Amino acid sequence: MNVLTVDDLTADELTTVLERAADYKADGAPDAMAGRTLAMIFEKPSTRTRVSFETGATQLGGHAIFLGPDDIHLGRGEPPVRDTARAVSRYVDVVMARLFDHDDVVEFGEYATVPVVNGLTDAAHPCQTLADLLTVRERFGGFDVEVAWVGDGNNVCRSLVLGAAMVGLELAVATPADHGVDADVLNRAAELGAAPETTTDPAAAVDGADVVYTDVWVSMGEEADR
Repeated sequence: MNVLTVDDLTADELTTVLERAADYKADGAPDAMAGRTLAMIFEKPSTRTRVSFETGATQLGGHAIFLGPDDIHLGRGEPPVRDTARAVSRYVDVVMARLFDHDDVVEFGEYATVPVVNGLTDAAHPCQTLADLLTVRERFGGFDVEVAWVGDGNNVCRSLVLGAAMVGLELAVATPADHGVDADVLNRAAELGAAPETTTDPAAAVDGADVVYTDVWVSMGEEADR
């Protein structure tokens, strides 16, 4: 099973992931990855993503291998993504890929013969949303809270919109008019449970919110749009 977007999980699976994460955090992690290897593929650098995945694999009894831009050449046409996916799958048990182009992680997941987890692409950041939902659950004891997003409708926002719908979290999203959440994401959120309230007024979004969530205005790799 691949997790390339939040809704690759069912609502029940998402709940199970959060419950298990809370249990592991409280009681210690079992050796669920004993004898297994995680490949961490990074086109986009990230201190937190590398440390969290590598530490998590170690705490679960596994081993992590870092593959940076100089080690692997996805998106450059040499070799094709599908060939890299097949080759890497022969050596490891699971892959985390942090890439620029979402189409690349989709193709990687299609041709890999081991599970693939999206560590971030330009379209989605599912692991960030899992971590955010776990934080809300820990802080408030559940999801009967109001969260406000203030920023652009970027990858983090898209994933949060879907995750919030899946757990019944009330979400308000404030973005600039020309940087809103994509219509297909809002439609998918409605299918999953409920689309968020959207506005271009940050003050309206944060009014009454229990949590205010912000992010950078220009995402990594999009500096030309500054």
